[in-house]
Amino acid sequence: MSKSTNVKQKQAVTPKRGSRADVKEVAEAATPGVGGFGEQGLGFSALTFRRRLGAWYRENARTLPWREVGDPYATWLSEIMLQQTRVATVIDRYTEFLSRFPTIHELAVAGEEDVLALWSGLGYYRRARMLHRGAQFVDREFGGKLPRTAAKLRTLPGVGEYTAAAIASIAFGESVAVLDGNVERVLLRVLGQAEQKGAKARAQLVDAAQALMPAASRRSSGENAPRAPLCLQCPVVELCRTRGEHATGVRAKMQSRTVAHLLAVRKRGVATEVLLERRAADASLMAGMLELPALPMGSTQGREPVLRLRHAITTTNYYVQVFSEGAASSQTEGDGVSALMEKVLAEKGDLRWVTTTKLAQQPLTGLARKTLQRLNLMALPQVTITF
Repeated sequence: MSKSTNVKQKQAVTPKRGSRADVKEVAEAATPGVGGFGEQGLGFSALTFRRRLGAWYRENARTLPWREVGDPYATWLSEIMLQQTRVATVIDRYTEFLSRFPTIHELAVAGEEDVLALWSGLGYYRRARMLHRGAQFVDREFGGKLPRTAAKLRTLPGVGEYTAAAIASIAFGESVAVLDGNVERVLLRVLGQAEQKGAKARAQLVDAAQALMPAASRRSSGENAPRAPLCLQCPVVELCRTRGEHATGVRAKMQSRTVAHLLAVRKRGVATEVLLERRAADASLMAGMLELPALPMGSTQGREPVLRLRHAITTTNYYVQVFSEGAASSQTEGDGVSALMEKVLAEKGDLRWVTTTKLAQQPLTGLARKTLQRLNLMALPQVTITF
């Protein structure tokens, strides 16, 4: 970028008043991104963009338990929990998790099953396992203290480019852009660019995002970008080149699958127990988690399920039917549960009876938790949201 171009850019964004702070902000606003993107590529003032977005955030941001906490570990935990999970779902589990494991060291020395039990209901359980391994790594290699830069945070198990940048910018004030799918969609709209795949297109977005960063980032955390943006309410609508419909790629279609599970309940004195199956340790999804025993669909002919529900996992919608003793038809011979238990696909060593009062402490899959709550065998969580 030529010297004359820099001068023109500074003149374009220079405010009328001339304090040292203003001069510093002007210099920051004209600072190019990693690849030299700068304001020439943006087509608008980065300083104006930051001011408008910051003003909107200060007025509209919700009070959430992981904001302004001053604890990098808590920031790390929230970033992992919030990946592909709704804020309302995370709030209660985040507080409970920090109460049980208040420090990186206490998480590092915990058993994996205890960690998974507190993660139950959040889904994508590989995140919990990698968080646990990451805590062990930090405890061993960094004395229980998180590294302060995005580059060093990338060395942690399960911490990718986005998460490293989020922790470094929020917890340590590093001037590094956070670029996920939501930020990409906003930038593409503002810049008036169509969605493109590939390393080159992403590198341009990274550079554009970095061009919008100040020299030292403030500790803040934005909300998810809406799928149907409210352009008229957007604080940077005047800087946006799209202002309406935006070209996007075709999303993969959700697949559908019908599955059956067994609900087997028994009394042991005053206690009620439910039969659960442990998923294989090498399963591609939810390895080692507990769920209701799976049944082959052919084994449920002539029976009416006690519960039907839909449950989505990644790109598949599961239409779930749950069968129990009371669902056996009048034509079925013998005890209903005994007949169905003979059809259970799992090995006997993978089955266990669990007291219903201890279900909340078990590493249940999201589907198992939802099913047991719908059948009133497990209490619903008490979630408090502060506005």
